[in-house]
Amino acid sequence: MALVPSSSVDPPIIPEVEMNGSDLGASTVRATVVQASTVFYDTPATLDKAERLLAEAASYGSQLVVFPEAFIGGYPRGSTFGVTLGNRSVKGKEEFRKYHASAIDVPGPEVDRLASLAGKYKVFLVMGAIERAGYTLYCTVLFFDPQGQFLGKHRKLMPTGLERIIWGFGDGSTIPVYDTPVGKIGSLICWENRMPLLRTALYAKGVEIYCAPTADARETWQASMTHIALEGGCFVLSANQFCRRKDYPSPPDYIFSGLGEEPSPETVVCKGGSVIISPSGTVLAGPNYEGEALISADLDLGEIVRAKFDFDVVGHYSRPDVLSLTVRDHPQDPVLFTSASKTESSEKQ
Repeated sequence: MALVPSSSVDPPIIPEVEMNGSDLGASTVRATVVQASTVFYDTPATLDKAERLLAEAASYGSQLVVFPEAFIGGYPRGSTFGVTLGNRSVKGKEEFRKYHASAIDVPGPEVDRLASLAGKYKVFLVMGAIERAGYTLYCTVLFFDPQGQFLGKHRKLMPTGLERIIWGFGDGSTIPVYDTPVGKIGSLICWENRMPLLRTALYAKGVEIYCAPTADARETWQASMTHIALEGGCFVLSANQFCRRKDYPSPPDYIFSGLGEEPSPETVVCKGGSVIISPSGTVLAGPNYEGEALISADLDLGEIVRAKFDFDVVGHYSRPDVLSLTVRDHPQDPVLFTSASKTESSEKQ
């Protein structure tokens, strides 16, 4: 593993940590996971930062770039939003208003810009974002191709703990796997990666490059990522933010709870741990706990076939006569208008 200097005249924005490859062929894909912090409460500045990071990754020849959970819109680490059982404070409600304002509409102008960036730098882009759907927010992953097209999204199915007071729940209609020239790409977010049935749904769709944006920087996360790579016979790309207290608004506007005393500006509040793992369970790059970085590896897609020869969880190693899974993959709309349904039906005839 080595730090790779930029090939341009200007120095790299942040260092790239790379696993050097050899004998690269058509079945090899260079992938990068981004470990960097949001510009909190400033979505335009965050988009500008995303472009700088994409440009840097592209300069190293990356074909696929994965950003952390909630990179656009921000992961509100340390915030309680003024919630206690039976009460929400006035300050907490205002904090949610600001957070809602930082989220993005899907589709919307920010999605259009991300699509254009993917096209500009000729990369497949997997971006963590906070999606605004009316007055409800979702923790979402957005997918883009090198032609500048928005492919679709995955909404986090199960927010964890206090996340449930600020984010809605996704449904089975947004668990996509995209068949692309660099492999079949899918994503689950943070602790929903610990849901065995949800993982199985992704395996059944043939995922080969399994993207796992996260906010979990604990060392135990690495065990989960290795297990998924082995279980699914797929490459696992996990991207997390590296943040210090100073990357969030200062007190008293933003109170950082859960760490005892208010941390100092230089205190690391999320130490990263971004990693790339092969289908054999080999760590190709990372985990990095040192700072913001671009973490890259060359993925030999032939490894997938070699791993599946040993264990194909939804193929020769499955027992559908004993165990099976049903996925309800249609949208779960809270309100249905029958007149609209009848109109749609008549138009299809």
